[in-house]
Amino acid sequence: MSGPYRGLKPLPLPRGAFDPGSLPLYERIAGRLWEDLRASGARSGDRLPSERVLAERYHASRVTMRSALAFLAERGAVQAAPARGWFVAGEVTTATATTHVEGFADYAHKHRIPLSSRVLLSRVRPCTVREAQRLRITPGDDLFEMRRLRSLNGMVVVLEHNRLPLALCPALADTDFTRASLYATLLTADPPQIPRRAEYAVEARPPNREEQRLLELEGTSVPVLMARQLTYSQHGHPLEVTDQAYRGDRYQFRAGIT
Repeated sequence: MSGPYRGLKPLPLPRGAFDPGSLPLYERIAGRLWEDLRASGARSGDRLPSERVLAERYHASRVTMRSALAFLAERGAVQAAPARGWFVAGEVTTATATTHVEGFADYAHKHRIPLSSRVLLSRVRPCTVREAQRLRITPGDDLFEMRRLRSLNGMVVVLEHNRLPLALCPALADTDFTRASLYATLLTADPPQIPRRAEYAVEARPPNREEQRLLELEGTSVPVLMARQLTYSQHGHPLEVTDQAYRGDRYQFRAGIT
């Protein structure tokens, strides 16, 4: 690193960030990079080495290095300038600040709850007119569609239905989402796709027959909480349409209002 790097403050990282086995590789590299910048006295506006140099330094692939930089960017730590590279942007102002949309896997990891997923459907198909309107793409464009049954600590919690424009991240079609995180996969796209904000609506209703069977609700009077979400990327473009049917006795919706 070169330049008068000084004045950087600690960057709050997720719980467990210092347990080498608890985080994805790109998050561990992001933490190492930020600590190295702090140790060097980096300050806002300083330019980082190229992605190639950083990848060699941290013994990572270019894709992993780009994901690590995107991880720091969504926390306001670094920023990319077109044709110029990456620069130190500043710091996260509070340990609890959230500047991105968290997925189900993020929740499980943050609270250290074992997560498992069963993929019921994973395919590429033409998008419908309604989907095209919501995602601002052309009817008939390739759409990645996935339905998963997701469990926490061995208990079924949610039936999830995701639809995303394939062009934003072609790797979606070939990823095994029984293990992989959807949002982590989006970070590997070129350019990375960061879920920045979402329109979110929740309503309670009786489960249909499929939901009763998959969510293990047969013979009970437990309702489902139906969540509908339209997620936008860091560029303000629609990224994902998701419908989630949660067991009403295993999910609680919380929000902060300002």
